[in-house]
Amino acid sequence: MKIIISAGGTGGHLYPALAFVQYIEKQRTDVEFLFVGTTDRLEASVVPEMGYAYHGLYVKGFVGNPVQKIKNGMIFVKSVVEAKKVIKKFKPDIVVGFGGYPSASIVLAASQMKIKTLIHEQNSLIGLTNKILINKVDGIVCCYQKTYDLLPKEKTYLYGNPRAGYIDLEPIDIYEKYQIDRNKKIVLIVMGSLGSASVNKVMKEVLTKLQNKPYTILYASGKSYYEQLQNELGVLANNICLVPYIEDMLHVLKETSLIVCRGGASTLAEITTYGVPGIIIPSPYVVYNHQEFNARALVERDAARMILEADLTGEYCANQIDELIQDESILEMLKQNALSLGKPNASKDMYEFMLKIIGDK
Repeated sequence: MKIIISAGGTGGHLYPALAFVQYIEKQRTDVEFLFVGTTDRLEASVVPEMGYAYHGLYVKGFVGNPVQKIKNGMIFVKSVVEAKKVIKKFKPDIVVGFGGYPSASIVLAASQMKIKTLIHEQNSLIGLTNKILINKVDGIVCCYQKTYDLLPKEKTYLYGNPRAGYIDLEPIDIYEKYQIDRNKKIVLIVMGSLGSASVNKVMKEVLTKLQNKPYTILYASGKSYYEQLQNELGVLANNICLVPYIEDMLHVLKETSLIVCRGGASTLAEITTYGVPGIIIPSPYVVYNHQEFNARALVERDAARMILEADLTGEYCANQIDELIQDESILEMLKQNALSLGKPNASKDMYEFMLKIIGDK
């Protein structure tokens, strides 16, 4: 079996794609992958480093002033022509797109060449790339009921995010690794792998207010901000653990009693899979403000709380954390409601759907 995987631009598109590929590799050995993405974004370095075959398309998003959009449109047309050459050479059984503008080129090319196609939509708002492809592909997988309601039912399934479905973990003692008290609850604060300058400013006050509380605060500041934040905060109480980055996030989530996080699709898929109560601070700096819509899908089902960044203050955030972590009844309600939204079998379900599309038993 030969599969082209396309995911571009951000980790939100790329890492679910990688999780899906890693799941398939555990199911069979007769499979060959080719990743298609950009020439200059995250996937162009991460995918080859992981040992997968990679082809970068020169393509730009439809952004900027009207003149720039026209130029980018012409670049897109050329990228579709190049994508057809890639397909002709590789001869895939199916092309699977996980969003981002490079997916539009290769999936559209495959559709025009009568190659089977499948797309994945992680967010509660349908991205521009997938809007272009909806009526051209053979199958669609999404993560939110609201998204599902807007898509053609005859070829759409609400299977969730493979990133959260990939949960076969080797044991790690995170209490020993991070030198934290295993007898205390963990409040995990993380604003994505890079951190957030705007949220870090507020979190300085939050960490100060929550010193000496009967629970642990594990705060991932982001590598770029760690030293500065460490210097500004000075010596903290032993219930505060400041780290630059958490590389074993799923292991930590399994031990977390409350998370304060952004509203990225993968993060929310993970916390629903593990049933982690959350306070979501959506990033207002993303396309179409989709993180807020992602968060609201949980908030409306009493599966999380939300603080908009415009309303975020150190005192308010600290109070919300302190009240919530010490209220067992609300924590349990949030946990059970989050679990009810989780899709732990996302990779398996999407894989079986893909096999059905290509007629492989």
